[in-house]
Amino acid sequence: MSKINKIIPLTNVRFLNLYELEAENKLGQTHPYYVASRKDEHTMMAATKKVIPDGVVIYSLFGEAKDHVIMVRQFRYPLNDYVYEFPAGLIDPGESIKETAIREMMEETGLTFIPASYEDFLSRPHFSSAGMTDETNCTVYGFADGKPNLDHLEPNEDLSVCLVDKAEARRILKEENLSVKAYYLLLHFLQSDPKNPFAFLGL
Repeated sequence: MSKINKIIPLTNVRFLNLYELEAENKLGQTHPYYVASRKDEHTMMAATKKVIPDGVVIYSLFGEAKDHVIMVRQFRYPLNDYVYEFPAGLIDPGESIKETAIREMMEETGLTFIPASYEDFLSRPHFSSAGMTDETNCTVYGFADGKPNLDHLEPNEDLSVCLVDKAEARRILKEENLSVKAYYLLLHFLQSDPKNPFAFLGL
């Protein structure tokens, strides 16, 4: 059975670090494997095998008819380009995922977020890219209200708020860079009925 024998930190910075793992494959052979993690070497999943959420992604309907979703077009340094995403952010210590979603929606868009009611398992943490990181995100579903503004952005955040209807969602899917989670959530949005927009959650 494959396993991890040792974890060696290679960096020590605030939000993300690189680790060398001494990995053992199914034949008993050892080799180095490099991963990024938002956790330290004692709490990352390679050490604990526990799934701990790092952040949230917010699927938020907008408008009286609930026929728009909130997206952001954000500059991402690893891409050196802009990408369409759903609002998202890291969970602060002591926060629930719904509290994080409310805070992050206000900080990124200036909008008020009201979480929907649904079964807890629908917001379980899932892995963003398990071949290179143990980062996990929880999707939080709900509704947004208010007028977008960018007053709460930090200097290194370069984004615009997008009120996306189904026509614009199709254009984004065809033409724009977008995160993998945004891709799948937009597919849900395109198939949704404004009279029951969260039917795909079983609501």
